Amino acid sequence: MEQLRAERPHDPILSEEERERPEAAAARLGSARAWIVDPLDGTREFSEPPRSDWAVHVALSVDGVATLGAVALPALGVTLATGPGAPTLPPRVDGPPRIIVSRSRPPAEALQICDRLGGVLVEMGSAGAKAMAVVRGEADIYPHSGGQYEWDSCAPVAVASAAGLVTTRLDGSPLVYNNPDPYLPDLLICHPHLALEVRQVLDLWLASH
Repeated sequence: MEQLRAERPHDPILSEEERERPEAAAARLGSARAWIVDPLDGTREFSEPPRSDWAVHVALSVDGVATLGAVALPALGVTLATGPGAPTLPPRVDGPPRIIVSRSRPPAEALQICDRLGGVLVEMGSAGAKAMAVVRGEADIYPHSGGQYEWDSCAPVAVASAAGLVTTRLDGSPLVYNNPDPYLPDLLICHPHLALEVRQVLDLWLASH
């Protein structure tokens, strides 16, 4: 955070680990640009070595869009980022769709996608690790519901979007960042080859619930 402020002193920063004062919130909401940071995504996984499914998120929102971002997976020695050298769209792997979920509480939407598409569930920890599993071709679909904040998804969404993956809310609407309330409860990151089928399943599910 100190380094980011030194490099970009005029840009506001929203971070999970800092209490935002009213004057800082006003400055952020009045700015088209805002850095959105999660210094440690997946605290539980970090506390359980040798687990590797935790991450560090740094992203820049411009006019509400997750424009630039980097997600580090320090336990793997890997950082995925937008810009030069950004990851490209992973090939679609033959076989059942791999749907990535939390270890303890897979969302109902994910279970519905898995059932309707004949998929398999892949359990993993932090949001950043889950999203990067899709970016790296280790999974195909990451549906999340039940609560997140902007710092949980902004950097992963920037990297996934740059790689050519579909990134939306579960209802198909855009993910919008730098809001007065940083709560952003759901998202979908999906390989484009499966996007239509997933959208059909989610639309039916959401219409009935």
